[in-house]
Amino acid sequence: MKDTEISRNYDIAVIGAGHAGVEAALASARCGLRTALFTLSLDSISNMPCNPSIGGTGKGHLVFEIDALGGEMGVMADKATIQSRMLNSSKGAAVRSKRVQADRRRYSGLMKQAVESQANLQLIQSEVTDIITEQDGHGKTKICGIVTEPAGEFSCSAAVICTGTYLGGVTHVGDVMRPSGPDNSLPASFLTKSLCRYGLSMMRFKTGTPPRIHRRSIDFDRLEVQYGEEHITPFSSLTDEEELNRIEQIPCHVVYTNENTHRIIRENIDRSPLYSGKIHGTGPRYCPSIEDKVIRFAEKERHQLFVEPMGLDTDEIYLQGFSSSLPTDVQEKMLRSLEGFGHAEIMRYAYAIEYDCIDPLELLGTLEFKKIKGLYGAGQFNGTSGYEEAAAQGLLAGINASLYVRGMDQITLPRHSSYLGTLVDDLVTKGTNEPYRIMTGRSEYRLLIRQDNAEERLSKYAFDAGLISKERYEQTLERTAEVKREVDRLKAYNIGPSSGINDLLEERETAPITSGTTLAEIIRRPQLDYDSTAAFDMERPSLPRALRERVQTEIKYEGYIKHQLEEVRRQEKSDSTRLPADTDYSKIKGLRLEAAQKLNKVRPLTIGQASRISGVNPADISVLLIWLEIRNREKTPKGDL
Repeated sequence: MKDTEISRNYDIAVIGAGHAGVEAALASARCGLRTALFTLSLDSISNMPCNPSIGGTGKGHLVFEIDALGGEMGVMADKATIQSRMLNSSKGAAVRSKRVQADRRRYSGLMKQAVESQANLQLIQSEVTDIITEQDGHGKTKICGIVTEPAGEFSCSAAVICTGTYLGGVTHVGDVMRPSGPDNSLPASFLTKSLCRYGLSMMRFKTGTPPRIHRRSIDFDRLEVQYGEEHITPFSSLTDEEELNRIEQIPCHVVYTNENTHRIIRENIDRSPLYSGKIHGTGPRYCPSIEDKVIRFAEKERHQLFVEPMGLDTDEIYLQGFSSSLPTDVQEKMLRSLEGFGHAEIMRYAYAIEYDCIDPLELLGTLEFKKIKGLYGAGQFNGTSGYEEAAAQGLLAGINASLYVRGMDQITLPRHSSYLGTLVDDLVTKGTNEPYRIMTGRSEYRLLIRQDNAEERLSKYAFDAGLISKERYEQTLERTAEVKREVDRLKAYNIGPSSGINDLLEERETAPITSGTTLAEIIRRPQLDYDSTAAFDMERPSLPRALRERVQTEIKYEGYIKHQLEEVRRQEKSDSTRLPADTDYSKIKGLRLEAAQKLNKVRPLTIGQASRISGVNPADISVLLIWLEIRNREKTPKGDL
């Protein structure tokens, strides 16, 4: 199909052009598939209706992984950066997470431009109201088209649903409740009914956003200043690091709630739809509204809030941590109770939004629906929260939809491969009863899936799927090889107890050496780092900053990394032991009733996945292993024994 040709026949249809939808559409189009991206509004592509930032604890890892998989978020976040910070920089490498304050409009504009210029991709403003299915040759239901308003029907071989918070969207501000998407946009009103018709289990979640305040009405002199980091590490390997570090970073600020703020909230809590019973959706535990914080954490005297610019060409200021659904008059009172906000002018009032999403237990690890072949879910539609979680899922769904259409094996990322693999495994194995947020604490393999080695872990998936070039993949392999060569060299490089090295060790308050040792052993000490030993290393190669940090991490955490790799090998054995797809677990003797019910609902593919289901304990796994052994023995012909 020529780029200018209008068609109603596509390989892949992507429903929704938020962070998930854009990544899904770009991925499938770049894989050579004819793709249509449907959106309610061309003006809301990759919109940031909540905080104008990319990254954060755990979320930053996802952005590096998106880049390694050939996605777009990291590239555009670098281009739209107005401040960058490395969170947890004083802690271990496993939990360090990059977060940038982004220019909201620039980010959205850059993504829209990327979509518009992408070959094989057509952008269409129209609401998807229904899906069309048919039976395949094996009697299974598969997607074959979609219905839109006002554009009518389109055929497709696969589709990805990325409806965000638009699906059945209802906003709440005090007593004012109305159908709406985020930012006072139109909601998607019809698709839920279509999905329910196929017996799919839906959920109702809610999230919220704080007010936006005019910059001129804030007394910044009374606030704490929060500057960006001295050296910016890019999200994307495609970004020119020197050029990125030439930008002038914009400061953010910090303010705190006080007893007066809390009193205003408590006196008006009965006017909050959260507490009056008007909101029925479940909200995010790790990003509660300010009224939730005050009621649930009554012992806290104050709560920290972040004062963040929305962009370079706007005077809107975002107050992170102050989301609310209280009436507008209460919002004004509690806002003006804050230090420096006595004359605050609200430009956009805070609101809560309820929306429909799928129960992620309806999905496979590929993000394909179990009941409808070729149909995928991604983003907040899958029960997650956050731009980064959405974009990562969209990318995976887009890759797998393209592999499905091409008749190739789809990707299921194991937990030890990535935070994306952890996120998806959590969703499709355990489900969620609240908007799911990724955090470093969710992964048992944190040292293996750091920000700095994302490309080493994931680039092969992207190369095999056709999302990154051979040249880019070979550059990744060379960087990985450079790190290994340098680690091996440092382990072999011997250094004697000279006065120079001992002066350094004493200066760093660590014991001097009395006999020969290796530079790796010196660097492994907590008081030392890779760069501090440069003066005593005559053979040191010139490595970029990012690779030097990778070398240092590999050396310092070598013992812990080896331990986690052993755990991975043990888990891989469980994950390679497959369970029959058609098993009726209620008929397996010895399984507890709860375990059988959970197993029948989730339908795990492997013993490893079964072991991670809530309600399935080690005794149940032992029963499954014995049942599998007996079953396999009975199916094996006696002559083969």
